[in-house]
Amino acid sequence: MRNATPVRALSGFAVDLGGTKLAAARLEAGRVVARAQTATDGSAGPEAQIAAMAELLARLGHQRGAPLGVAVTGRLGRNGCWGAVNTGTLRRVADVPLAEMLAARFGAARALNDAAAAAWAEYQLGSGRGAENFLYLTVSTGVGGGLVLGRRLLDSGNGLAGHVGFVSSPDARDLCGSERRGTVESIAGGRALAVAAAAAGHPGRDARGVFTAAAVGDAWAEELVARSARAIACLVADLTAALGLERVALGGSIGLAPGYLDRVQTALAQEPPLFRPELCAAALGQDSALTGALLRALDTQETQR
Repeated sequence: MRNATPVRALSGFAVDLGGTKLAAARLEAGRVVARAQTATDGSAGPEAQIAAMAELLARLGHQRGAPLGVAVTGRLGRNGCWGAVNTGTLRRVADVPLAEMLAARFGAARALNDAAAAAWAEYQLGSGRGAENFLYLTVSTGVGGGLVLGRRLLDSGNGLAGHVGFVSSPDARDLCGSERRGTVESIAGGRALAVAAAAAGHPGRDARGVFTAAAVGDAWAEELVARSARAIACLVADLTAALGLERVALGGSIGLAPGYLDRVQTALAQEPPLFRPELCAAALGQDSALTGALLRALDTQETQR
């Protein structure tokens, strides 16, 4: 694909529906100038999810037909059909004609997976610039990824491309929300940390609580965070072996948590040099998916002219 819309022309609206939060933003010249946010309702059906998007966008002044990019967690095929892979995150999203529903509600809109959107933004404007083979890896409620290979954003007809959190991990044993057992997400993501904390005798601790405990030296929390980082480092090495990655950017609430990148870097240093790509933090922070969603929406409009 050609270079994306220049940042000076990157103006419009974007939505990011993740496992924990639903965010909307208005961008001008590539900068978020207004935003609105609410918690994701994992039990809501597709109509209610789109209604929640519309409510946030209305607060920001969106009008029908204005440029709009929508990033969503889960599978989004080339035909615009949306479905959850981890049913613990979105329980009533299966075979949803999202592209059609967005067009009916908002007019001009382009949807894509949230990690893919973030990968495209980071590749064009952030930490992926100049790399030929690049991975954006989000560690948050779950673990996901977006891949730019040969300078093109990877997609697939079934929408599964980039769901790297469902790759097997040597240290994992538990069942994942994807219904696979022993995945990276089942040991490294936020939901997994909360489950592991409860099993270690600390119920009620979410991922933030685990990191807080680790920061003050609680041994049980230190081990859970270190185990998460080791799983991510192993995943990076495996994907580098398969795809020839040059650079990997960590994003998401856990990926960007203080000290986490250093932990992953330390674990990755145990791998042979050939399997250690450059590792860095996502330069656009939590706005990567919002920015990438609008980028792709504007690219699509330009291509159709």
